[in-house]
Formats: sequence, C-alpha cells, structure tokens
Amino acid sequence: MIINTGQRTDIPAFYAKWLANRLKAGFVCVRNPYNPKQVSRYRLNPDVVDAIGFCTKNPEPMFPYMHLLRDYGQYWFVTITPYGRDIEPNVPDKHHLLDVFKKLSDQVGINRIGWRYDPILISEKYSAAYHLRAFEEMAKTLEGYTKTAVISFIDLYAKVRRNFPAVRKVTAEDRLALGKALIEIAGAHGMTVKPCAEGDELAPYGADCSGCMKLSDYEKAIGRRLKAPKRKGARAACACYLACDIGAYDTCRHLCRYCYANTDSARVLAQSRRHDPDSPFLIGSYEKGDIIHDVSQASWIDRQVSFLPTEN
Repeated sequence: MIINTGQRTDIPAFYAKWLANRLKAGFVCVRNPYNPKQVSRYRLNPDVVDAIGFCTKNPEPMFPYMHLLRDYGQYWFVTITPYGRDIEPNVPDKHHLLDVFKKLSDQVGINRIGWRYDPILISEKYSAAYHLRAFEEMAKTLEGYTKTAVISFIDLYAKVRRNFPAVRKVTAEDRLALGKALIEIAGAHGMTVKPCAEGDELAPYGADCSGCMKLSDYEKAIGRRLKAPKRKGARAACACYLACDIGAYDTCRHLCRYCYANTDSARVLAQSRRHDPDSPFLIGSYEKGDIIHDVSQASWIDRQVSFLPTEN
C-alpha cells in the first residue's frame, strides 16, 4: 500500500522528528478530519507499506532521519516557487532550497523526486515575465536532478479567497501562453511538465496531462509493478493516486497566502501548540470516546512481474 504525507500539511518541514518516532514505533494514528472521534491506525512497516509519498516545501529537516526510510519505497515532490515572504511568510530562502533539492535527489535518485512550481498566480509584482525568468533560473539549476516539473494555476477556494483577498484568477489566455513557454523551458532542461488538475489544454504543446502523482510514478520509483485498488483523485480533475494521508489540516506553519489546508494563522498556531513529537497523533493524543480502527494493510507489489528499471 501507499502512505501519503502531504495533502494536509508539510510533515518533513515541521514534523520530521514526529515522523521519525512513528517509523521507529511502527504505527501512526490519524483522526478523520470530518469525524474526529474516528481514528485510523496504520502500521508503518515496509512489509505492508510499499511507498511513502512526500510533498514538502523544505525536506531538509528530514535529512537526519533518512536512514529510517531506507527500506521503504518513496517519492518526493518538493515545491519551490519564486514568491517572497509577502506570499510565503515562513518558507526558507529559495536558493538554499534549490541546493537542498539537489542533495535530496542525490540521496533518493532522480526517479524518486519531482519539482512543483505551483500554484502560479499573476499580479503586478509576480507578472508572467517574472515567472518565466524565475522558472528558467530554477530549471537550469535543477537540470539533471529531476525529470518532472509540475505546474498549476491558483484555484480560488473559499479559504484562499478569505486569507488572500487580493488574489485574482489567472485568465485562460495567460494560462495558455505561460504554460506553453514553461513547457519549452522545462524541455530544454530535461524535464516534462505535468499540469496539476488543469485539464488537457497544454497537452498539444508537450505537457503530460495524465496526472502528477500517478500509480505509475510510484512504480517507476520503486521498480516494481503494483496491483493497487482503484481510487479517485482528490478532486474531479485530479488523476493522482492519493490516499491514506497521515497529516492534519490547520497545522502547516509556512502560512502561505494561497493555502487551501489552513483555515487561518491563529488556528494553525493553536494546533501547533498541541503537537507532541512522541504522540501517535500529529496533533494531540488519544481522547475519551475515540473509535480506533486498525486499517487492513497489505503489500500491493505484483510478485509475478519482474523488476522495472529504476535508473536510480
């Protein structure tokens, strides 16, 4: 099976020690965000967990614990954008993160890491021309360290509109013009652009619009075929294989203005104060009335199919 860590918060950036402790303990407890008394308990064991998916803006805090992931398959998405602290208040220096990306790629291998340049928003400061210059510089720096560049244009969810009232929708004209240019730049640096939940409009120009974290990406990362149950994406337009996320909403301290997973900064800070790195839960611990469900887990590796090349 696959465990995900990045749909609800940034675990490597802020909760690396907790994840390390969970890997050592061999299990993790996750509250249902819509029914908190329902708790799923997952075993963290490479016999049943074929891969762990990460999505982070800063993998560096996880580096001291990488040995604990040695027996797990893994796939990393690292988000590096060109925004300043006006948009991403607590994200580290981007030049440093580019170096961190390269170090992670050297550790896990080029087929186990992708670059996310998203969400793309356009404003007077962050113009289309600004994005092209920034993307070119980053793509040049990351050449040879990844084959994938994921892009998406900002979605105006209710939380985003509330926390970022100045944001505006990117027009279809801007999406097409900027998307075509980014595809060309990425290709020149050995990368394929994968639009995230953006439909097929960029496919004629060389984008892979089939999904950015598909089952086949995990298979390529671990070098094995997976006989996985069918699952729907997080949204109707999403083709990614996402399930079993062990994070919690309202806990990401990057506090990005465009974040869909945080209600507001006050709640994030309040939640963060309840974090205990020794707890089975990311936030808090066992509570009276909890209904614990031990999730049925099994490896999805197809033992009848030979190894796939990993090129790592």
